[in-house]
Amino acid sequence: MFTMPSTRLDVIDYARIITGWVAVALFLLLTVPGPPLLLLTIIIAVILFSSFGVVKQAERLAVILGDPYGSLVLTLSIVTIEVILIVAVMLGPGESTTIARDSVMSVSMIIMALVVGVSFLAGGLRHGALSHNGTGAQTYLVMILMLSVLAFAVPAVIGVAGQYQPAHAVPVAVATIALYGFFLRQQTGTRAGDFQDSAAVPPTGPAFRGEVFFRAVVLVVTVLPIVWLSHDMAGLMDTVLADFGAPAALAGLVIAMIVFTPETLTTVRAAWGAETQRVINLAHGALVSTLGLTIPAVLIIGAVTNQTVILAEGPANLLILGTTIAVTGIIFTARRITAIHGAVLLMIFGVYLLALLG
Repeated sequence: MFTMPSTRLDVIDYARIITGWVAVALFLLLTVPGPPLLLLTIIIAVILFSSFGVVKQAERLAVILGDPYGSLVLTLSIVTIEVILIVAVMLGPGESTTIARDSVMSVSMIIMALVVGVSFLAGGLRHGALSHNGTGAQTYLVMILMLSVLAFAVPAVIGVAGQYQPAHAVPVAVATIALYGFFLRQQTGTRAGDFQDSAAVPPTGPAFRGEVFFRAVVLVVTVLPIVWLSHDMAGLMDTVLADFGAPAALAGLVIAMIVFTPETLTTVRAAWGAETQRVINLAHGALVSTLGLTIPAVLIIGAVTNQTVILAEGPANLLILGTTIAVTGIIFTARRITAIHGAVLLMIFGVYLLALLG
């Protein structure tokens, strides 16, 4: 559907920007007293509120640019927030040697099992079955498999105590960035058709160039408070988890849930509208970006700051992740995706939660 260019913001857009910057002023410029759990809840609520604003601007850019560029803008916006939060925890006062592993593992399961599972279930129940572009879906899966093995399995084999040694960390980071860069070039270039529906909506055209700049500026202004608030969130999270005696991996799950709640709603809406390829672009594209950007970032930061970065996963999580990737691969070999496929993925996510919390 064609829509006219717009540089207007809704009241809620202004509210998100103002709330974010007011929170930054309160927490960074003033000392806000209160129980750590309450303060953490407030910061998480503000970050979530602002994140929905980021997603809204990115969604508008997605409409203007069309797929795969539009979905790429949205996923990169979300992944940027994730990297910011993980790095903030890494550089925070607590001991966070496994935060990158726990966060990326949680993101992997939330995206591949929970978000995609809910989307396929909802879309399948409404439409009976969903069609998809098999080539693009399989390409995402090949990238996810390779990058997951490099992130979670290889350190357990060639690393020491679950971490890459300096001699390995930098080459792995560079190789990961190179592979991800090549993937992006193909995705937005000669292979762009692999990531589009057969009846893909074309970009809305040059008349929207002014709005692209406007929306990009608003997106940056909305995301900056998240950057500053993430530092306070990291310190408070360490305190709260220690007070409750919660497992360290729970911090990674919290970050993953914060980051992907807004995009989850976008993805489910796409499935409800039978936009299966958009579901795959948003979900699996986000995971490829997460693995392709987060892992190199934490490895390089670990090497520069001389911090321990443990990436190797335990046998249980490797088994669950491997099962998820295998089931997803089987689903994508089917000509049509049904609600049963979504239900199976949701069951896998339930097993993951049992392993995480048990």
